[in-house]
Amino acid sequence: MILISLETGPLQTNCYILGDEKTKEAAVVDPGGNAGEIMNHLVRNGLTCKMIIITHAHFDHVGGLADLKEKTGAKVVIHSSEKDALPFQSRMAMLFGLRVKDPAPADMTVEEGDVLKIGGIEMEVIHTPGHSPGSICLIIRSEKVIIDGDLLFQGSVGRSDFPGGSHEDLIDNVRRKLFTLGDDWKVYPGHGPATTIGMEKKSNPFF
Repeated sequence: MILISLETGPLQTNCYILGDEKTKEAAVVDPGGNAGEIMNHLVRNGLTCKMIIITHAHFDHVGGLADLKEKTGAKVVIHSSEKDALPFQSRMAMLFGLRVKDPAPADMTVEEGDVLKIGGIEMEVIHTPGHSPGSICLIIRSEKVIIDGDLLFQGSVGRSDFPGGSHEDLIDNVRRKLFTLGDDWKVYPGHGPATTIGMEKKSNPFF
């Protein structure tokens, strides 16, 4: 599996490119901005973006969505409870004194337990509300990889003071749905460096 991480948008959101080495099909997760740079990485690696997956509909994770959709024609995927929030994210950005382009609408919604496929890569969707009502994580069991949006960070957790957030739900979801995986699983968050389940169990002050 090809996994490329790059910081995008005004809040340096981690965008991930997942590619199948054989078929050269790819998914882009959370294009926070810099669609041109994302395209450069796709082209450089000979990848064709088939799917754009949004872990949650906050403006800093979708700033490059419209441009990337236009450039690739890929399907936009989001949890069903966040679909209607996408059109409002440019307005939300303005409340923080920032500008992002109106996001492209979702083409497809997912629920807990759905499996998204890119070539031979299977990404299991788990619903992990807390940071937002429709936050999801992507579990790639063959690689022991979790892409978790703004749920769990290295040494911290996501904010829960936005509308629809819940600190109790966030902590509960990390404990039940992430910490039950092996300590050697890698966690790729929406901001900051990657970590492991084992490291966060031992040193994260929220647990």
